[in-house]
Amino acid sequence: MGGVSTTDRGAHGGRDDRGARADRADRPDRAERVPKQDRSRVTRQRLLEAAVACLAEHGWTGSTVLVVAERAGVSRGAAQHHFPTREDLFTAAVEYVAEERSTALRDLFPDGTTAGDRRAVVTALIDLYTGPLFRAALHLWVAASNEEQLRSRVTELESRIGRESHRVAVELLAADETRPGVRETVQGLLDMARGLGLATLLTDDAARRERVVRQWAALLDGVLDGGLDEGLTD
Repeated sequence: MGGVSTTDRGAHGGRDDRGARADRADRPDRAERVPKQDRSRVTRQRLLEAAVACLAEHGWTGSTVLVVAERAGVSRGAAQHHFPTREDLFTAAVEYVAEERSTALRDLFPDGTTAGDRRAVVTALIDLYTGPLFRAALHLWVAASNEEQLRSRVTELESRIGRESHRVAVELLAADETRPGVRETVQGLLDMARGLGLATLLTDDAARRERVVRQWAALLDGVLDGGLDEGLTD
């Protein structure tokens, strides 16, 4: 009655289906592999961010792989697939967030910096030592002081983060470390920032921190512009 016969439908439809299957066979799981890689990357990132948040809020003893997995919304098995041990998870988490913060710090000054930006740079560097990342790192340091299996890993991690923080500071301050006293002044700034971070853990230290920022910016003007060369070479 003017319709397409079953035989015709089978011939045409079957050919189309076979062609589609052949196309998929020519590209073995390419369509599935990329999303799976993306999901794995997203899962890893969620675990790292959840680990830092848990460590900052609950400390080392209260931050287990299970607690982190639940916060990240993944199974414990998935967490252990990415990070076989607790030490793997938390050292990777602190390093990951530290790298993210360093990138964000550079992004604050996309066109580079000038001497007029030094106060803003000092403020940004000090901000590295406040907030959840610093709190999490502090808990990790304390745990490492008591747990032998963690100590060497955290010591190495802190060394890498410290070198990167120093490198970022030198870059943003446009500091010439070949000049006497400059390297020590930059390192002193970072040590002071860590101390301010510790003070902030207990009280709101914003007012005193602002006065310290002003003083260090003035000090850097003198050292980096050459006004304090005398006396620094002794």
